[in-house]
Amino acid sequence: MAILEARQLQKQYVMGEHVVNALAGVDFVVEAGEFVAIMGPSGSGKSTLLHLLGGLDKPSDGEVTLAGQRLSILNDKQSTLVRRHNVGFIFQFFNLLPTLTTEENVALPLIIDGKSLRRYQDRITGLLDLVGLTDRRHHKPDQLSGGEQQRVAIARALVTEPALVLADEPTGNLDSKTGAVLMDLLRRSCDELGQTVVIVTHDSKAATYADRTVLLKDGQLAGEVYNRDTDDMSQRLRRIIAALESLAL
Repeated sequence: MAILEARQLQKQYVMGEHVVNALAGVDFVVEAGEFVAIMGPSGSGKSTLLHLLGGLDKPSDGEVTLAGQRLSILNDKQSTLVRRHNVGFIFQFFNLLPTLTTEENVALPLIIDGKSLRRYQDRITGLLDLVGLTDRRHHKPDQLSGGEQQRVAIARALVTEPALVLADEPTGNLDSKTGAVLMDLLRRSCDELGQTVVIVTHDSKAATYADRTVLLKDGQLAGEVYNRDTDDMSQRLRRIIAALESLAL
């Protein structure tokens, strides 16, 4: 069953006298429980697509259907509620509140939604254990490493048990070892918690954790690479790199 669907998605930006076509008619479907990576050259429309899929921006034309809801027919309040209840976001720069502890940052979406934290304490504790931060639960962001802050962001994205997790360059500010730990956590959230995960990344190694990689070029879908369960990481990496190199031809 599709959890996310984009049909003929277009996005134009006006820059002075010029119109920039960031997306030019993209069709994109993500099935429930799937892990998808989006890759392509700089300026290909990757982040624009992710923002439209998550309802953070509106398309110039086309339609996004998220968890059965057509976003184009919703007003701003309705769109906000659909995002809040169905999407967990992970951003490259973490976006943690500096005055809150690890535990409080993880719980923030529940607080915003008016939930009782006592009722959800087991879930919060379980997520802190999942991301390996149980002993850092009372630390504030400036007391955590970059990798630890990103793990807080993952737990926060998962705390509402969203149908979909969207991550924009999640390994962009991390060293390779910490990035691998992060991607393993996202893979586990998909396999063990049943999350649907979509990431935008420039990191070919990060894309090897996905079930498939969607390639964009000049605002259009340029191909897909499927990672077979029988492949090891080196085989997946070679296939993804070859596909990216073909985009440059």
